[in-house]
Amino acid sequence: MLLELSRLNFNLVRILHLKELKDLSLWWRDLYETVKLPYARDCMVEIYFWTCGMLHEEEYSRARIQLAKVFGMVSLLDDTFDVHATLEECHKLNEAMQRWHENEVFILPEYLHMLYIKTLANFKEFVDALEPNHKYRMAFQIMMQYKLSSEYYLREVVLSSKKYRPSFKEHEEISIMTSGLPMLTLVTLMGYGDVATQEVFEWVDRVPGMVRAGSQVTRFLNDMSSYKLGKHKKDMPSTLECYMIENDSTGDEAMAAVAALLENRWRILNQVTMEIDHALMPAAEVVVNMARTNEIIYLKGRDAYTFGSDLKDLVTALFLNPVPL
Repeated sequence: MLLELSRLNFNLVRILHLKELKDLSLWWRDLYETVKLPYARDCMVEIYFWTCGMLHEEEYSRARIQLAKVFGMVSLLDDTFDVHATLEECHKLNEAMQRWHENEVFILPEYLHMLYIKTLANFKEFVDALEPNHKYRMAFQIMMQYKLSSEYYLREVVLSSKKYRPSFKEHEEISIMTSGLPMLTLVTLMGYGDVATQEVFEWVDRVPGMVRAGSQVTRFLNDMSSYKLGKHKKDMPSTLECYMIENDSTGDEAMAAVAALLENRWRILNQVTMEIDHALMPAAEVVVNMARTNEIIYLKGRDAYTFGSDLKDLVTALFLNPVPL
């Protein structure tokens, strides 16, 4: 009886996920075709899979949708800084992001106009959808974190343009923010309702040790993958490369060292989860679940976010194949 109910519940949730994925795909297709940035990754299915790995329950529908939309927009921003824009264009893009006003679109090259306009318009929709007593969530923490992401993307570009090789410690400090986890955690909590209190938002916004550890899990997994698969020529040195230079070690030695650091960060996440104040548990669960899903995305050195074919079987199993009753 319990097994039958579990199967029925899975199929009902799967129907909801399919509806959300359909709505998000339509939203993304409009956005992607409007901004016209062919160098940017076209990967809403992969993003939605990521969000379902973090929180699949029916009651988190709004959180999943908001997370997927902001994830998609920041991916466009990241790819622009990473693989296409010139150094001057990167400075202009960050300047416009910091000013956050429609009039600032004219300081940007024409090909970035629609990206900027659509970003501001979508954030306004997010604000309008919030209850009056929750608008502080978007007006302060989340928009400031989005702007901060832009600043750190620019910092990476500047360091790369100067061929500067940061120390391992310097790289960690930058990549904690460029991992996206602090900002995306806040975005997810925005859809949690009253259980995500002002205290919870302020805790995440301070980027405490647990958020740092979750961000480092993301960065270490990503860099271990890019070391195996190869990275873009504009990227600044990865954590593995910084470790190799700093310790005069081989690639295999650096890989082993970063894998050990990854294990250490998981120990931190697990320890803090057991000890954290109950009021902060919603944020702790988001951080841990985001890090846990990254283990699937970057399983055995793959990058299933960039190379979506790696997720084909999992996507089919979760969204397309019903469980027999």
